[in-house]
Amino acid sequence: MAASRCIDESCAMVAIAASAGGVFALLELFSSFTVGPPVPILVVQHLSPRHRTLLATVLQRRTRVPVALARDGERAVAGRVHLAPPDRHLLVGPGGVLSLSGTERVNRVRPAADRLFTSVAEHYGDRAWAFVLSGTGRDGAAGARAVKDSGGTVVVQDPDTADYPGMPRATLEASAVDHVLALHDIEEMIRAFAASGQKT
Repeated sequence: MAASRCIDESCAMVAIAASAGGVFALLELFSSFTVGPPVPILVVQHLSPRHRTLLATVLQRRTRVPVALARDGERAVAGRVHLAPPDRHLLVGPGGVLSLSGTERVNRVRPAADRLFTSVAEHYGDRAWAFVLSGTGRDGAAGARAVKDSGGTVVVQDPDTADYPGMPRATLEASAVDHVLALHDIEEMIRAFAASGQKT
């Protein structure tokens, strides 16, 4: 299956969460890609709701992978990075259709990784992949547990390599982790995904 056609529930869905230090982690993660990976990638990066975000522009300058803020009702597309906009939870439903929600904050943040991960777990089961990168707090730990319980796979950035190890460590403490990897190894894992969504 060609990467550009991998947009339905036969494919893996990758969800990435980051907070403090996350922009630098995302830049490192995506900068070496010359083409989009063969799966859709959804990203929650905690951002201030008070300011217009330039994250998509910043990332796009460093990678050839298409990067854009997610839009309500659009379909997640393989080879593309969909970013949660400020102050909106990003969720995914059947068929990879994305939705944005202004419901209450989770872990005192919106967008929350827990909301994204839980929706990915619900609709993708063992095809769900959750990645937790640098950040403070516990956001993502409960959602990662949901991914793990659904048969999906959870990967955290090695806390010893993260600028802010709180989120990876919280996920580890939740006993919801399959792999603990440096960013370079996470990049290689995403690059190696088969379009069928089979686990590496």
